[in-house]
Amino acid sequence: MTLSDAIDKYVEDSTKEIGRTKAQALKSIKEFDIADKHCGEIDIVAFAKEKLKTGVAPETVANYLSHLSAVFTVAGPAWNFPLDERAMRNAMIVAKKLGLTQKSRHRDRRPTLDELDQLMAHFLDRSIRRPSSVPMHRVIAFAIFSTRRQDEITRITWADLDKEGKRVLVRDMKNPGEKIGNDVWCDLLDPALAIIEAMPKHASQIFPYSTDAISAAFTRATQFLGIEDLRFHDLRHEGVSRLFEIGYNVPHAAAVSGHRSWTSLKRYTHLRQTGDKFEAWTWTAEVTTPDPRQRKRRPTRPGSATGIRTKPVRRLGQIS
Repeated sequence: MTLSDAIDKYVEDSTKEIGRTKAQALKSIKEFDIADKHCGEIDIVAFAKEKLKTGVAPETVANYLSHLSAVFTVAGPAWNFPLDERAMRNAMIVAKKLGLTQKSRHRDRRPTLDELDQLMAHFLDRSIRRPSSVPMHRVIAFAIFSTRRQDEITRITWADLDKEGKRVLVRDMKNPGEKIGNDVWCDLLDPALAIIEAMPKHASQIFPYSTDAISAAFTRATQFLGIEDLRFHDLRHEGVSRLFEIGYNVPHAAAVSGHRSWTSLKRYTHLRQTGDKFEAWTWTAEVTTPDPRQRKRRPTRPGSATGIRTKPVRRLGQIS
């Protein structure tokens, strides 16, 4: 049996949903030469060295080994594959000691108000011209005020909203242990709740859009506007930083961000209360006001270019 066979067996037999990141990592490993080797011939340290030589970052190599270790843990006891869990653990220790792997570095990139103004204006204009497009100006503002990740935003449903309690149930929240089934209630700040209330109820999700559509739109916009090295995830960093700048302590900030471990928030404790830079942000009023142009979509009919529901024309003498 090859390592590729072991990966396929792991994916096939897993009754729990495999996260998107892990699935992508395992799929990538199957494209490497190591996947064609017999299970008893696997050299993890050699694999790590090879990937570094091809330009793969140590952080990415660490992710590969971390997700591959799950296969090693199961393959031996479950299917009698000659994959040694202890050998895998030892190989990961060696790879770390040799500098072949390392933890992902924290990004400190925060958008400036000028960059946000450019993005908001760009997407508002697009929304006016194409009412059926993703209202990215609302998504961006919600990401900041709620501190939610991109995939978390797209999973939130109206049923997950506790309006009276000013909180929302974030399902399958990312955490170092188990993501699937990790549902966490997170507090909603007033601007985030107001953005939700401004969204039309056309689907079970509050933001019924795909992560691919959001990611692609954001990337294209930053490239078009000449905004360098800004990722959608940086909006969460901006949102959490804002919490500390307006005076939140670690427990209070964790109640909003959903961090299970307060240790993860220690990187923000150097921030001092400096006030809210979004206090006079003119875009807050825009994103918290319902948009009459956002009408319910229906399947496109022949001769219809957009499939947008329009108001029917009432004929003379027609009974309403």
